[in-house]
Formats: sequence, structure tokens, C-alpha cells
Amino acid sequence: MDLNLCTDVLLQWIREHHRTYVIVATVHTVMEAHDNELVRSAISGAGMVTPDGMPLVIAGKLRGLNIGRVYGPDLMLAIFARSTARGPRHFLYGGDHGVAKILRARLEARFPDAQIVGDYSPPFRPMSGDEEASVAEMINASGADIVWVGLGTPKQDLWMARMRPRLQACILVGVGAAFDFHAGLKPQAPKIMQDLSLEWLFRLICEPRRLWRRYLINNPRFLYHLAKQSLSGSSRAST
Repeated sequence: MDLNLCTDVLLQWIREHHRTYVIVATVHTVMEAHDNELVRSAISGAGMVTPDGMPLVIAGKLRGLNIGRVYGPDLMLAIFARSTARGPRHFLYGGDHGVAKILRARLEARFPDAQIVGDYSPPFRPMSGDEEASVAEMINASGADIVWVGLGTPKQDLWMARMRPRLQACILVGVGAAFDFHAGLKPQAPKIMQDLSLEWLFRLICEPRRLWRRYLINNPRFLYHLAKQSLSGSSRAST
């Protein structure tokens, strides 16, 4: 799996009216799944789970997998770049108040042929059943083929798993910080830091209060479990 193949598959699923959701996974996603059964269930129910973070790509390659990074912000741009006036139709769901509208304006300027049929930034609190029903009606009424979800992990993963049966759109894709990046509200790590698996450090420097726990606790935990699993595999192979 790589970005080009992922883009091809998602567009094919839309043409075939295949209804599913896509989780673009980071180390944080993996550790949330390790700790939380609901997150594990959401990941298991996804039609596709891709490696957003370079540490996952490296871990996969060490296991002999032929994979490349499918970075959420890049996947979003790749799909928009191949969108035309005849489809697919996009809905933007997520971000802080007003972010989805800013993102919509920037994407419409960058991709004038793409159809963006709706946007909504939900309140920063749990939504009631009636509110979620209204959201489902709004998205369905828009005629969207693909819903981009920018709520952050694991919130967006749980939302997609919960809302998938209620939405008519073919594909739901959780892309997290892509909303803020493409809206121009937060900086992206330089390409060299991304390639060196140091994007986490860039984001930690930019948002230390919000992200310190994610990176300074979950990253070492991920490395510990990865090493433990590798040693266990080596031990079995030698017996």
C-alpha cells in the first residue's frame, strides 16, 4: 500500500458505491487501540487502515512488508487533485469552530473543479442522539460521496465506526490535522523532518501543552511493545 494505490482504490470504491471508512493510522492510533477495546473495534471495522506515520512504515518494512506512507494531508490533496465537476462530491466534517468553512474556501480556490457540497464543524463536546441524527440528515441531503473527518484520533475513528451505518456517502476518511494544515491554521513539518520520522518533534514543539502526553508517553510505549514483539518473534523462530 502506498499513496497512489490508496488513491486509486478509494476512487474505485466510490465508482462502485462501496460503503466503508478509512483509518489513517499513527502511533497514537495504535496505542489507543492497545488500550481501548472500542478503538480496536473501530479499526477492525474499517475497510482500509493505512500507515500515516513513518514509524509505522519503518516497523512494517522491518517485518518485510512492501508499504509506503499514506499521510492523511497528502491523501486528501491527492483525491481532490483527481476530482472533477462530475465527482466525487466532498463533505468536510470537523475542525474547531469555523475551520471547515476556511478549509472549504481554500480547497475551492485550489481545486476549482472539485465539488464540495457541505461543511460542518461540530461542537467541542459529546453530541446528543438528536444532534447526531441531524448531522446524518445534513450529510445525506448534501449527496456527498466522500466525507472527510477531521476530529483527531481516536475521536474521528470512533465517529466513523458509529456513523457509518447512518450515512449514505460511499467513503468516510479520518484525516485529523489535515483540516488545520490545509486551512493554513497550523504549520506542517518540513519534508526532511517527515522523512526522518521527526514530524512528532516538530508538532510537539509547536503544541507542547496539547501533544506532550501523546508523544512523550505513547511513542516510547510503542517502541517498547515493538521491541518486545520482535524479541518474542525471534525467540520462537530459534526454537
